[in-house]
Amino acid sequence: MGSKLLKRLLLAAGVLLLLAVAVAVAGWLMADRKMARRVDVAIAPLTLPTDAAALERGRYLFHSRGCAECHGADGGGRKVIDAGGMLVVAPNLTPAGVTARYGVEDWVRAIRHGLKPDGRPLIIMPSEDYNRFTDADTAALVAHAKQLPAVTPGERTVIQLPPPVRVLYGLGLIKDAAAKIDHGLAPSAPVPEGVTVEHGRYVAQMCVGCHGEGFGGGKVPGGPPDWPAAANLTPGKGSAMPRYANADAFVAMMKSGKRPDGAAIAVMPFQSLAQMSDVDLRGLHAYLVTLPARDFGAR
Repeated sequence: MGSKLLKRLLLAAGVLLLLAVAVAVAGWLMADRKMARRVDVAIAPLTLPTDAAALERGRYLFHSRGCAECHGADGGGRKVIDAGGMLVVAPNLTPAGVTARYGVEDWVRAIRHGLKPDGRPLIIMPSEDYNRFTDADTAALVAHAKQLPAVTPGERTVIQLPPPVRVLYGLGLIKDAAAKIDHGLAPSAPVPEGVTVEHGRYVAQMCVGCHGEGFGGGKVPGGPPDWPAAANLTPGKGSAMPRYANADAFVAMMKSGKRPDGAAIAVMPFQSLAQMSDVDLRGLHAYLVTLPARDFGAR
């Protein structure tokens, strides 16, 4: 009986191994198809502003919403991730880079929809954070980017996914931004800037890529394995918000990258977050404290 049981267990293990290999191969091949797919999105005309106030707004968005974090303060591109077998080098956005031949509609397609000019997904671009930009903010951001001085190309653009991430992507367990976005959704309507829940809701869209649409946090899908989980920003189980019961504590954390006890917070793009205005940060806090409770990880 012992010998028969052992044979059955070995057979079962062999079958499971073959199934695992088959699933991995299928996921790998499906990843190729997903990366090559084309998403057809109707891009509404957008007129770029030329006035100083709008260009300054575009500069502010570029530096405070994470664009500079990935593409560099000068827009020349930089290495963003090099860990756990994942290598991401963001492209040069200046006239010397890949966007040199972009029309306005191509910029909008990339920022709001996570797509290349030909409709293929950008894979790493976190467009779910920018899809809800108003027309005015989108136009201001593009206008700023288009007038950046040319930066001599450095490292070429690279997106290298480790095999497990690539397989999970192919199987649909990790999605690119283009697969997460409702491309038919109209842009956000403008709301007055202020320390209000409404303005904070608009600002908070920059957080959904890591913290989830429900802001429950958890492991960041597709992130390097050594990245810590994103915090739960709701008042539910495992929430980080009790540390920031008042706006002053929240603003101090966003500006310094440190918790109230002085401990540094990993991964968060504090180089950009520190550039956010007091109104944006206090409005964001005003919104976050109104969120319905979710348990940690309920993204």
